[in-house]
Order: sequence, then C-alpha cells, then structure tokens
Amino acid sequence: MSHKGAHIPERRLKRRFQIEQPVRYKLLYGQRIGETGTGRTVDISSSGVRILTEQQLAVGLPLEIAMQWPALLNQVCPMKLMIFGCVLRSEDHIAAVSIDRYEFRTMGSTKLTNTPALPAEPVSAQSELQG
Repeated sequence: MSHKGAHIPERRLKRRFQIEQPVRYKLLYGQRIGETGTGRTVDISSSGVRILTEQQLAVGLPLEIAMQWPALLNQVCPMKLMIFGCVLRSEDHIAAVSIDRYEFRTMGSTKLTNTPALPAEPVSAQSELQG
C-alpha cells in the first residue's frame, strides 16, 4: 500500500541493477510451453527481475526468460541469460519475476532479438547476480 506523497522506505535487501535488454519469455505449464512473448527488462537483482511485457501476466505462473547479457564472454562471445522463476506481481504490463534458477548460454554470432531461442551450451561464468 502506498500513500500519495508519503516516502516509502526501500524494503528490498538485494541491490537492483538498471539493465534494459530485450527479452523473450515463455509461460510454462508443466512440460508444455504456453504463451510466449517479448518485452524488455526494467531492472534485475540476484533474486528477481522486472520486465515490461506485451500482455499482463498472471501471478503465480512459472516463466522462462531469455535475455541478451550486456557483456561478452572472454570479450568475444555473446551470451544470453536464461532465468527460470514465477510471476510474483503483475500490473500494467510490468511483471516482477522471481529468479529461482538461472544459467548463462553462449549465443554464437546470432542476436537474441532476431532469432528464436535455440538450445545452447550452458557456460560457467562468475556473475554479479550471485549474492
């Protein structure tokens, strides 16, 4: 609950990073993929990510998010970050998603925004998301 003009102290314990990247997301229903869509990240922390979405997402749904990582592996190889979590909050096409599990994958020379999500090899990489 918020009151207009009242200062609400920040309750989040994790540092949020203002990373804006295109994303593709898939709603997961058991082993089936439900709806898919595209959007953009708003910010990210070690425990969650906020994304702008095409449609409002239902709270509680499991979700897979693929986003292009803004840094290169060994300064040459583009990577994408795969996030697996659930929709915690959703309002006006902005969804807050938990990060229950994540992994980095190499992207080769293709761009996430121009190609469908393809299987890729997981990469061991130290991340500022650990925390």
